[in-house]
Amino acid sequence: MSSSTPAPAAPRPVRVLLVEDDELMRRSFAVALERYGYRVKTAADGLAGLERFRDESFDLLILDVMLPGLDGIGLCRRVRETSLVPVLMMSARGDGLDVVAGLEAGADDYVVKPVDTYVLVARIRSLLRRATYAPTPGPGRLTGDEPSPSEGMLLVFGDLTIDTGGMEVCVSGSPVALTPTELKLLLEFAAHPGIVLERHTLLRNVWEYGWDGDSRVVDLCVQRLRRKLGRDRIETVRGFGYKLRR
Repeated sequence: MSSSTPAPAAPRPVRVLLVEDDELMRRSFAVALERYGYRVKTAADGLAGLERFRDESFDLLILDVMLPGLDGIGLCRRVRETSLVPVLMMSARGDGLDVVAGLEAGADDYVVKPVDTYVLVARIRSLLRRATYAPTPGPGRLTGDEPSPSEGMLLVFGDLTIDTGGMEVCVSGSPVALTPTELKLLLEFAAHPGIVLERHTLLRNVWEYGWDGDSRVVDLCVQRLRRKLGRDRIETVRGFGYKLRR
């Protein structure tokens, strides 16, 4: 008798929480995303969204900025108190205050409504790739014997250590919690220590923008990294970009 090999399990659908107060827009976004294979749960206001987030497990959050009760920015802050789940903000106005406030609250990226479904899905896919990012590390200083690429390596920059296998970051031996976007941005710097990286290069390599994106997402993510790693770790080179100090 020949034994049959069991078929591999089907991949689990990506679970998305969409918090949007406009009923028509909420339904249309949910239906569109479900056509792409996402499993979408919705909430009509910030407090309901926070309750749903706490009761269930999600792979990605999409938060409208203007929500009744608890707005999207406040909701993002509450989420970041306990979770590093990728967060995409939606703004109807797209003005500077909304963008800055959302990114400072811990969002990974944003889109401006009205937004085409293919653009929304592209930003979602980019965020999810960051959440499962497995880097090929650059020329940081190693400690101990160099492991195989599959095991990763320990990169050391002063009091900053990056374990590329375990995807863990420590400052002076203490673990630092980074969002997927913050971690990928740090790994991009670590792959080019001491080299100035321009904002449009970071937008392309980290955020995967194939066109001119908003460089404020880079600036504000760098600010968040500095708060977590130390203000002097990432240097601004005026008129050019940023570099990681060796």
